[in-house]
Amino acid sequence: MTKSKKSTPRTVERVVEPQTPRPQERPVQRATQRQGFKTNEFIVYPAHGVGQILAIEEQEVAGYKLELFVINFVKDKMTLRVPTAKIASVGMRKLAEPPIVKRALDTLKGRARIKRTMWSRRAQEYEAKINSGDIVAIAEVVRDLYRSESQPEQSYSERQLYEAALDRLAREIAAVQRVTETEAVKEIEAALAKGPRRGPKPAEGEGDGTEPLVEEEAA
Repeated sequence: MTKSKKSTPRTVERVVEPQTPRPQERPVQRATQRQGFKTNEFIVYPAHGVGQILAIEEQEVAGYKLELFVINFVKDKMTLRVPTAKIASVGMRKLAEPPIVKRALDTLKGRARIKRTMWSRRAQEYEAKINSGDIVAIAEVVRDLYRSESQPEQSYSERQLYEAALDRLAREIAAVQRVTETEAVKEIEAALAKGPRRGPKPAEGEGDGTEPLVEEEAA
């Protein structure tokens, strides 16, 4: 039997489709469009997480010169081209400030908040939080789906969402604190271990108050 050749992974390139400018409209000043973003800067793109601006290019569309951010997502092996005029509408932002990162880490130490609703509905809400680009909302997903060794294991779908949220959170913390992702994950796990339901088991007959908070869904 002949050995099959291994396929070399390719980097995916995508372009965020720009809106064609109307003839009577004049291009906005470039400095305003860039909103302070610069080449080589790490940013957060809600749908993909942390990326790095490699370059700023120009393309001509319908007779107008269009300025694009070329953003690379190393872990996803993907390059995205985003018109500078669309960065606000797509939710692209700068890395979180240290106080916001601290708030996200403090969120991990809180009690899990589980809605009393079907898993499919909760899964959609978790996905929306993960893709929101909000580091605190992502931390909430990690907190709610985390399971310690003494707790029941996660289902396959819970595990997938947990790992996606953990990856997004760790990558941003690593970029902000300039540490490795492995170190960021350890910091996240240390914060989770301090949560009310993750401590040592209580003595027999004592309540520990560590059950996740179950919320009734609003009508």
